[in-house]
Amino acid sequence: MQQLTYKEEFIRFMVENGVLRFGEFTLKSGRKAPYFINTGNYKTGAQLARLGAYYAACVHDNGLQADTLVGPAYKGIPLAVTTAVALYEKYGTDVNYCFDRKEVKDHGEGGLFVGKALENGERVIIVEDVMTSGKALREILPKLKSAADVEIAGMVISVDRMEKGLESGLSAVQEAYKEFGVKVYSIVTMADIISAIEKGVIDGKEYLSAMYEYRKTYGVD
Repeated sequence: MQQLTYKEEFIRFMVENGVLRFGEFTLKSGRKAPYFINTGNYKTGAQLARLGAYYAACVHDNGLQADTLVGPAYKGIPLAVTTAVALYEKYGTDVNYCFDRKEVKDHGEGGLFVGKALENGERVIIVEDVMTSGKALREILPKLKSAADVEIAGMVISVDRMEKGLESGLSAVQEAYKEFGVKVYSIVTMADIISAIEKGVIDGKEYLSAMYEYRKTYGVD
């Protein structure tokens, strides 16, 4: 039996944990999609440990170098923590982590961030679950820049939907680079997911025609 790549393992992991589902779903955008991603189904220690390993593999494989991982509140917080642990355990890379407060604290240590105090010239990687509109990036960037003159080494997400937005012909990932100069790296892309179905890594061949059609209508490369 052919050994799976970590990307294929991750896709199977999402399906097994009910994070990636196939069928007919109406998205917030109003589009009817043949798949749905619900990262809220990650809720156990075992899931987070494996999730961190996949994020760490993405960081490592793309040669990303950083001093600190930043997890935008709230979903990014456990992701930054578990990725930092996995980077140390799998690759011997010890990085800091921090996350932003939703409201500025004016007592105790105060500040916008909890964890590593950011410094000028520090290289940071932003860790998020998925990117739909780029809202999390828009909110975290001004906070980072007000804390210190940091260098954004990149942003890591779990899935790149490779889907154009409602107002432009660009995907959220492409918009992030065009608007902010931030390169976004994903563990897997929608093309990887389609390939996994085609290869039989996961079930779902009955949804392939709908996936192809959806990609033809809304997809970007």
